[in-house]
Amino acid sequence: MKKNAAFIFSNKFLNYHFHEKHPFNQKRLQLTKELLEQSNALTSEDLVLPREASDKEIALFHDEDYIEAVKRASFGQLSDDEKSEFGLGTEDTPIFEGMHEASALLVGGSLTAVDEVLNRRVNHSLNLGGGLHHGFKRKASGFCIYNDGAIAIRYIRKNYNLRVLYVDTDAHHGDGVQSAFYDDPDVCTFSIHETGRYLFPGTGNVDERGIKKGFGYTFNLPIDAFTQDESFLEVYEAAIRKIAKFFKPDIIVTQNGADAHTYDPLTHLCTSMKIYERIPEISHELAHEYCGGRWIALGGGGYDIWRVVPRAWAQIWNVMKMDTINTGPLPRTWIEKWQRESTVSIPNHWHDTNIEAFPYIPRKLEISEKNSKLLNQLLKYTFHVQ
Repeated sequence: MKKNAAFIFSNKFLNYHFHEKHPFNQKRLQLTKELLEQSNALTSEDLVLPREASDKEIALFHDEDYIEAVKRASFGQLSDDEKSEFGLGTEDTPIFEGMHEASALLVGGSLTAVDEVLNRRVNHSLNLGGGLHHGFKRKASGFCIYNDGAIAIRYIRKNYNLRVLYVDTDAHHGDGVQSAFYDDPDVCTFSIHETGRYLFPGTGNVDERGIKKGFGYTFNLPIDAFTQDESFLEVYEAAIRKIAKFFKPDIIVTQNGADAHTYDPLTHLCTSMKIYERIPEISHELAHEYCGGRWIALGGGGYDIWRVVPRAWAQIWNVMKMDTINTGPLPRTWIEKWQRESTVSIPNHWHDTNIEAFPYIPRKLEISEKNSKLLNQLLKYTFHVQ
């Protein structure tokens, strides 16, 4: 009997580690896995080990000289000019020992996720080590060395010839993946993110629509800073359902950054766990409506590793495996283990129960109206393509 979902994981995922004070902390993967295990939602039978991607596979998107630069970087063999050219050794993306191998394993995790689904072993697969959507063809950016999402989609196109809908719900614009398919009518990209007016990478405007044959297959919804649950979900669900109906994908790949939560230290959005309970449900519904269930989910951003990321990412797996979110209290043993290490108080429940602690947003109505106008602009573009 075919399993419903595969959880791609290796302890070596934690080797993608810049330094102790860097905000990108892969301990969140371990936290999520253990939360699921102690909730009896994840067993050893669900786990699939990733393989390391080959240079040839990484070169499906990245230039070969960039790959060689990444290899040489961890041995201190790059000049200052080369570091600047390739975006390595910056404050955001510092060099660390073994960076090529660590990055190639995350890519391999996403390729493993693809093969698990498209070789019909499972309907859905989850690689939380992936989702590094800021990597460009020959440049690292925004904590991302190799862009596993772009590579995985190129891999799908080359080996399976399927039309791909890429959906990015990270609070930061999915700029690297968008750039990879900006002229490709067989890959539709949709990113909902905080407006680039205040936030890295500063791109992802609603009028970025693609070029050449790919014009009309790029969609962006740059919502306003301080957006809350109701407005986020209203515009997101309306947009993604319209886009899916327009594009009619063969497979859906989602990037699931968990940094739109009000607790996240790097963004200005003010959502709660409500959006992270609904986003995977929508992905699941659309995958079965259009793609025979074929859905691959990746990780992404998320910098409150104690209060937000484990709960948000665990709900993706709960939906994949059980077709439902988890509710109620979190496992006491999990909280007690990690509270000793956490610098903040770990929540007791899957839901956010202390909504009164969330900030009051005086501009809430104005923000919601602004987001609705953006949605209408995006939908007009969709109608234009049709």
